[in-house]
Amino acid sequence: MDKKGTIGIIGLGRFGMSLAIELSSKGKDVICLDKDEKKVKEVLNYTDYAYVSEDLSKETLEELGFKECDTIVVCIGEKSDISILTTLNAISLGVNKVIAKAGNEDQGKVLERLGAEVVYPDKDSADRLSKKILSHNILDFISLNENIEIVEIAIPKRYIGVKLADSDIRKKYNLNIVAIERDDNIDINISPSHIFKENDAIVVVGNTNNIAEFEK
Repeated sequence: MDKKGTIGIIGLGRFGMSLAIELSSKGKDVICLDKDEKKVKEVLNYTDYAYVSEDLSKETLEELGFKECDTIVVCIGEKSDISILTTLNAISLGVNKVIAKAGNEDQGKVLERLGAEVVYPDKDSADRLSKKILSHNILDFISLNENIEIVEIAIPKRYIGVKLADSDIRKKYNLNIVAIERDDNIDINISPSHIFKENDAIVVVGNTNNIAEFEK
């Protein structure tokens, strides 16, 4: 397996298992690790790379291939000491991004100080996190139904320096821009003369397939 772009998931509780299944169903290569053999056998229905181990040391993670992952998600929020140590080991591998599940705000603050991106299962669903992992530009989203979403997305490079009126965002992708964010300021009174800059983010409403095409 080419590890480039692979997602490593450590911990196969409800959140970790759901995330592994969601990412695998979208064609993403996933490596999983858990101490529970039963859970590992279950996830092998969705990925060929899942391992049983209670040892979560840096050496073990490296040996199993997690060092070559693009992103590692640590899904051990209920045991803060193990979660923190495993997150530290994952970060020490030097991967592009480490995301850690937190059971409470205090744990989340520690994980953030270590350098991890923190998610809270009571606020962030596995589906929501998988969408962020799969996309390079999507910052946040709300699903209105199975087909329509409101999405905040970083403006793709091809639109930098382009005037809104001259863009093909509505004509080609049938997306409606409801707000533009720049430098933490959100503008809902959008002018056709607005010229996109590098750090702009747009909030659009549209069909999920059209949003995916636009993001590509």
